[in-house]
Amino acid sequence: MVDTLDTTRTIAMAPSLMTMDLDQFKEQITFLNDKVNMYHIDVMDGHFVPNISLSPWFIGEVRKISNLPMDAHLMVTDAEFWVDQLIDIKCERINMPSEVINGKAFSLIGKIHAAGLKAGVVLNPETPISTIMPYIDQLDNVMIMTIDPGFAGQPFLESTLDKIVELRRLRDEHGYGYEIEMDGSTNLKHWKMISDAAPDTYVIGRSGLFGLTDNIEDSWNQMVGEYEQSTGYRFNTGR
Repeated sequence: MVDTLDTTRTIAMAPSLMTMDLDQFKEQITFLNDKVNMYHIDVMDGHFVPNISLSPWFIGEVRKISNLPMDAHLMVTDAEFWVDQLIDIKCERINMPSEVINGKAFSLIGKIHAAGLKAGVVLNPETPISTIMPYIDQLDNVMIMTIDPGFAGQPFLESTLDKIVELRRLRDEHGYGYEIEMDGSTNLKHWKMISDAAPDTYVIGRSGLFGLTDNIEDSWNQMVGEYEQSTGYRFNTGR
């Protein structure tokens, strides 16, 4: 199998730190630092989604033991409040909920860019791409949720993969500069169909990495094996 794997594809991996084992925080981050491309930080306010999760403060804790970029996923009703906090700590990529920024999307994107950071938006499963078309050319990242947001372990929604394919078509046709990220139930059951849709960045959580074994190295090796067996591609993050 090793000799027949396709080596033409490079993918970016962003472990979702909401799903890691916090009692192994330092051990897991230290192991992943030279293997992944960035860390995915979920910020929830208890209103946009019913859960409350990580905060900008947590990014500072991760930075004590990692120099990798931070990829913030805002699930909040007051996007500007949280964007300002993330700008203050220079979070490298800030992904805003498209459903709440209508009327101020250009100003928020401009504010993020003025700080030298990357601006992204998130499309939840029921939100169409048409929502972001007025400013799609300004974006550095578009994140597609393949599950309902707010909690890990939600059912995978295969139809959302069509948005990834459409975003790639639009990017190729118009020369847009955004990357395409997917988030939700990235695991053995779905590796093949996600790979066929071909996002640039994979958010990986408990079902695909942190929950596979009780040891991060064993879990990583299992994840790599499952990806390669399912997709036929050599696992390569460019690290």
